Amino acid sequence: MINAILVFNNHGKPRLVRFYQHLAEEAQQQILRDAFHMVLRRDEHVCNFLECGSLFGSPDCKLIYRHYATLYFVFCVDSSESELGILDLIQVFVETLDKCFENVCELDLIFHMDKVHYILQEVVIGGMVLETSMNEIVAQAEAQSRLEKAEHAVTAGMGFGCGAGTHRSPQGGLSAAPSRAVSAVKNINLPEMPRNISIGDINIKVPNLSQFM
Repeated sequence: MINAILVFNNHGKPRLVRFYQHLAEEAQQQILRDAFHMVLRRDEHVCNFLECGSLFGSPDCKLIYRHYATLYFVFCVDSSESELGILDLIQVFVETLDKCFENVCELDLIFHMDKVHYILQEVVIGGMVLETSMNEIVAQAEAQSRLEKAEHAVTAGMGFGCGAGTHRSPQGGLSAAPSRAVSAVKNINLPEMPRNISIGDINIKVPNLSQFM
């Protein structure tokens, strides 16, 4: 099982962090620091995996990593995972990022974190490897991008319509509503009312309503 995926630069600044088991924030930060120092001490000519003792509270934990330019891609796994298989998986993940971002760099991981996490989720989910085909991962990422663009276009169109409708409000918008209401009442054609109403011996004089308009 994959316990965590860590990506940090040459100075130990984390650029992508995904833990697949519940750990306190302090424990996660300590694992980040320890993993960085363990990997940084490694010579460039030695193998790309090492035992990391009880880093995750288990004696069979291993760090498998690759170093690309300014970034270290580190997978923290248990003994059930193949070292060479994880190295290939890291290569697939990096090549997928490179294809999705057209020559990926550290800044892409900073400013497009949501997309990077989506791509990673297509590769690994719940600590288990989900997909190893780069073409399939790229296709899913592109489909997600098209869906997001379509949603943004619909949202922008709705926002523009509402805004335009507000600006086109006739006769001063909402602030002029009271005066328009009075004008509408004045323009109502009421039937002619009788001036006097007689009920038996009672004679009622009806006032002229026009004086109240």
